Amino acid sequence: MKAAVFHGPGQPLKIEEVPTPKPGPGQLLIKTAACGVCHTDMHYIDHGVPTFKKPPLILGHEPSGYVAGMGEGVTGFSEGDKILLPAVYSCGSCSACRSGRENICDTMIMFGNNVDGAYAEYLVAPAKDTFIMPDEIPLQEGAIIADAISTPYHAIVNRACVKPGDYVVVLGCGGVGINLVQVAAAVGGSVIAVDINNDKLEWAKKFGAEVVINPNDDEKWTKTVRKLTGGGADIAIEAIGNPNTIETAFNSLRTGGRLVVLGYTDKKISINAGKIMYREMDIVGSLGCRVVDYPKLIEMCRMGKIKVKELVTARFKLEEINDAFDLLRKGEGLRSIIVFDE
Repeated sequence: MKAAVFHGPGQPLKIEEVPTPKPGPGQLLIKTAACGVCHTDMHYIDHGVPTFKKPPLILGHEPSGYVAGMGEGVTGFSEGDKILLPAVYSCGSCSACRSGRENICDTMIMFGNNVDGAYAEYLVAPAKDTFIMPDEIPLQEGAIIADAISTPYHAIVNRACVKPGDYVVVLGCGGVGINLVQVAAAVGGSVIAVDINNDKLEWAKKFGAEVVINPNDDEKWTKTVRKLTGGGADIAIEAIGNPNTIETAFNSLRTGGRLVVLGYTDKKISINAGKIMYREMDIVGSLGCRVVDYPKLIEMCRMGKIKVKELVTARFKLEEINDAFDLLRKGEGLRSIIVFDE
């Protein structure tokens, strides 16, 4: 089969012929329909973030596809079923999994990191964490539910705990941030979107933001937020991974507010501990999405409560995958996908 293989940082992905994997017990063989192009992959390629499985490695963790084969003991699936895979799957038996927090499983496995991923014509996956895709959701575009939509869903519903009427500030309106906007709006939040790119702010309006702010035009934007909300936002979510914006997000909150850190950075942040204590502030992290949440999320997408097709702004063939990453580096569009079955 053909695959885009990662050989190490600073190198383009190489299209190669590699062996087609075989499903083991409890596994499915998946024929890939599409896979989203994500900043996480670019961290490996451009920034030297290490993968758990050493290169050569097939990246890609936002797959949709078809069941092409089944290992021993698999039930409930038929060849040709349209499916969605979560970006990360869990062991199901550690203390985190048993307490309902599979997304921070002690031995979590991520496609394109711990094991070969979906920038390939085929991959294998555990049947227990595979979901049937409804006909109402386009299969190729639906691939991005696996991470670009599920990660914001978990952040909004389980970590931010957004309630109807909450003021929610979203910092960063890229491929993940735009879905923070639309999921927060879908569950009843009043969303204030913040970004330095006016095109992304226009997207944020289309996906449910009540107010948009460009800090280049409003240097004291946190004061603007406090004025608009009568004292500060209930929740602020940082989706960039920049210490400065994480700290500024904290300053946009009201007393008793909650900061959710979703963007990745390995740098330290500086927040006044006295404010955290005296104002009873919450600061929480958010990683991925619990497998148990996918059925509800898929149903919201099926119903049109969460938009999917509109998020995909570019499509590339596997042979064009490095062009897809070039587009991502430019920060243009919302989400690109690699397509296989056209």
